[in-house]
Amino acid sequence: MNALTRKCLLPALLAMGTMLTLPALAEDSVNVTNLSYRTGPFAATGTPVMNGQRDYMLMINARDGGVNGVKIDYQECETGYNTEKGVECYEKTKGQSIVTQPWSTGITLQVLPKSNIDKVPILAPGYGFSPMADGKTFQWAFNPPTSYWDGASMILQDISKGDLASLKGKKIVLLHLDAPYGKEPIPLIQAYADKYGFTFQAIPVGVKEMQNQSAQWLQIRREKPDYVLMWGWGAMNTGALTEAVKTKFPMDHFVGIWWSGSDADLKAVGEAGKGYRSISWSYPESNSKVMQDIKKYVVDAGQSMLPKDEFDYVFYQRGVVISMFTVEAMKAAQEHFNTKVVTAEQLRWGLENLKLDDAHLAEIGMTGMVPPFSTSCADHSGHAGGWMLQWDGTKFVKSSDLLKPETEMYAELSKTEAAKYAEANKPWPINEDCKM
Repeated sequence: MNALTRKCLLPALLAMGTMLTLPALAEDSVNVTNLSYRTGPFAATGTPVMNGQRDYMLMINARDGGVNGVKIDYQECETGYNTEKGVECYEKTKGQSIVTQPWSTGITLQVLPKSNIDKVPILAPGYGFSPMADGKTFQWAFNPPTSYWDGASMILQDISKGDLASLKGKKIVLLHLDAPYGKEPIPLIQAYADKYGFTFQAIPVGVKEMQNQSAQWLQIRREKPDYVLMWGWGAMNTGALTEAVKTKFPMDHFVGIWWSGSDADLKAVGEAGKGYRSISWSYPESNSKVMQDIKKYVVDAGQSMLPKDEFDYVFYQRGVVISMFTVEAMKAAQEHFNTKVVTAEQLRWGLENLKLDDAHLAEIGMTGMVPPFSTSCADHSGHAGGWMLQWDGTKFVKSSDLLKPETEMYAELSKTEAAKYAEANKPWPINEDCKM
């Protein structure tokens, strides 16, 4: 089957809920399944990330013959970003895949209790329940390289130019998807508001309102906030940007989380979106060794599903970084356990012992694409930090040095929320050998 045929068949297969699978491998291999969403209301933002994840795995197989000789049997189980379908995909694949990637905070929360029983690590890079960073409580869940609370902290630091006290008396609105993902930053931003004396208001956007947010932006016009922060996804992002332009809201006072910083979303408003910013824990470096290898072994070889003009996109290259986390965890587990084909339990150890410093990122050809970080028994996130990216009218450019989250601000909140979750889902295993 050639690349064109695959592209033609893909939408039909996904509509039927068919699992997207690479060809069967005769050699030593491990199954890595992604709970993807190339269909549904969030497909426009989900698809480029999935393309990046897939292409990195294809490149590792083509260039290196797999991970130390072990081929990656990469698969996708289509969820349409639907929680019920996501749980079905998890149940279908948990005995095969060495990792589960839920790709929705709602799905993540549903499979989180199951991971302790099934012993399958959850990899939720930059999403999911923020307290999952507490490895003592959430032994099987990982949200590297940084969490939503980290993102909120960095955004507030940036808009205050490093002086949070200067926010006193100001008004900040959070425009958010009315879903677990969109509600994630609310308790932390409220804690900041209480401490630093600014007014905070959360304005939800329902899934059915994503493309018509006139009511929300009428409220924003009435409130006259100093800043609007956005926790949006899919069609919600384009809807919000379009309304912001219509209402002449100052774009340099409109700031999104990393899932609200898609090139495709901003291209919908083009020059009118100039000044909009998005915090990001990844940065596209198309001339990096890894991206040039993907171009050579996958894109130019006709094996990618990527539209030609999206190679430089933030989300596509973020997908590449995400798959790198799995591959590097596999390498760490192979070395530690002196084995080739790692199990789900061994991969859990690898995800808990990621060491991606500057030297290692240079070695794998990813300098500048993700901040250096490491994970540990206690820290399943790494709190790597991120850069503020700003839309210049045609593309995103870096507009800040590396920002670091103020983790001490919410250390107690994280501990409290983790304990609350464990209590509500007891009996819940706590790793008492893990020292915080």
